[in-house]
Amino acid sequence: MFSEVVRTLNFSQAAQRLGVSPAFISKRIQVLEAQLECKLFHRSTRQVSLTEQGEHVYELGRSILDKVSELHEELGVKRNEPRGVLRVSTSFGFGRRVVGESLAEFSHKYPEIEVRLDVLDHLLDLAQNKIDLDVRIGDVISPHYIAKRLARNHRILCAAPSYLERCGTPTDLNELAQHNCLIIKERDHPVGLWKLTRRGRNYNVKVRGSLVTNNGEIAVAWALAGHGIMLRSIWDARTHLDSGLLVNILPDYTQEANIWAVYPERLSSSAKIKLCVKHMEEFFQRWEQR
Repeated sequence: MFSEVVRTLNFSQAAQRLGVSPAFISKRIQVLEAQLECKLFHRSTRQVSLTEQGEHVYELGRSILDKVSELHEELGVKRNEPRGVLRVSTSFGFGRRVVGESLAEFSHKYPEIEVRLDVLDHLLDLAQNKIDLDVRIGDVISPHYIAKRLARNHRILCAAPSYLERCGTPTDLNELAQHNCLIIKERDHPVGLWKLTRRGRNYNVKVRGSLVTNNGEIAVAWALAGHGIMLRSIWDARTHLDSGLLVNILPDYTQEANIWAVYPERLSSSAKIKLCVKHMEEFFQRWEQR
């Protein structure tokens, strides 16, 4: 109950999530404060916030609950019955096409683990949102997380032959400013800024275009229809390149975008996460050979 109030910082929302009344929540918090002999929350008519003592109690309590959860997981693994809830997040297209398939295999292998997958167009604070594992594309990762690389990947510039016939093929990065670029607002990547690398040197290229989306699959459809140039992961573009529906332009310029499993340090001993990461490593090894 205390943890739910911390997560929402709203007594009414916490009560709604727990199926009780705000008055009941308030009373239980008062009882807890009396038992601990400290004030846990600053309260006003409009706002609830944690006191310094409240933050300490929350971190300590969460640590204890995590250790209890890890103990249950370890006992389950030793009995060959790993169980519990595993909350995973990832991005839209990658989640639908790749991560979803991997987790379905994982669930079949470990049926007692309940997998909950959220696909999002933005990055979340994993701890605050109770996410155990984030599967992401891109090498910019907070040092507060543990990151395990699952597969190598990079982004390339590509366009349909019909677009290149109509608008010409750029031979230099500066020429991108004269082209219609398909811009993807994907998670926390800067919009309209393509960060590229060529022979160890970094380039920041500002691009513009008449089509902007937060969904990579829509951007691919636009590119295939000849509407512009896109920067897209090789995992998504490879089949279209092989078939000739897309052409790799300025091939010396790429963007590192490896695939990572990211999780909070406090879950470093989680048996569920270890099993899932190991499964995904094996899955991506097979996937890269397709």
